[in-house]
Amino acid sequence: MASAHVVNVTDANFEAEVLKSDKPVLVDFWAPWCGPCVQLSPVIDEIAAARVGAAKIAKLNVDENTQVAARYRINSIPALLFFKNGEVQGQLVGRQGKNEIVAKLDALA
Repeated sequence: MASAHVVNVTDANFEAEVLKSDKPVLVDFWAPWCGPCVQLSPVIDEIAAARVGAAKIAKLNVDENTQVAARYRINSIPALLFFKNGEVQGQLVGRQGKNEIVAKLDALA
């Protein structure tokens, strides 16, 4: 459910793709049964296409990757976590507008 510019992250590759990334990373915690998550997906894809090379945009299915979801205490989805240098720098929960997401991501650059 991701575009060509979005990385699918899992419990197995989360550390390499997110925590060790040399670029800011936006991780979209989602599930296929979550209506607001599905509605947010095209917005995430647009942001990913616009930020190629400047930031990494990733999606993590919380049903399939419970370890990472539990580690970051993801209780409500969609949840967007913003990482820089392996640390969470911000979080947005619920359906968000593109401008809010972009502003938070750009603040990490």
